[in-house]
Amino acid sequence: VQLQASGGGLVQPGGSLRLSCAASGRTFGNNFLGWFRQAPGKEREFVSAISWAGSRTYYADSVKGRFSISRDSGKNMPSLQMNSLKPEDTAVYYCAAKNSNTYSARTRDYDYWGQGTLVTVSS
Repeated sequence: VQLQASGGGLVQPGGSLRLSCAASGRTFGNNFLGWFRQAPGKEREFVSAISWAGSRTYYADSVKGRFSISRDSGKNMPSLQMNSLKPEDTAVYYCAAKNSNTYSARTRDYDYWGQGTLVTVSS
């Protein structure tokens, strides 16, 4: 089972990026899905999460109002629309999945992790 995040890149402050997550080996239609990020020298932190039906979404305070999580129709994998990006959003972003459909912001509660994608916000 593999998850792969994509869509990262270099963007100026105030710009936007959309991250996507692809899965291979199984589907995650009934799983809680999340996005985390890890900046250089820092611990991995929670960014956002979404329930299996997409009816419940959660955000870290630092991204609330700027980021939006959704589940892509068909593949049912999470996307993360990031607007009004700031230099402090610079990090490697990871998508993750839980075996259960319950909310958690803790990295240890997620069972599947993907290869991250680097987001750099700089002028």
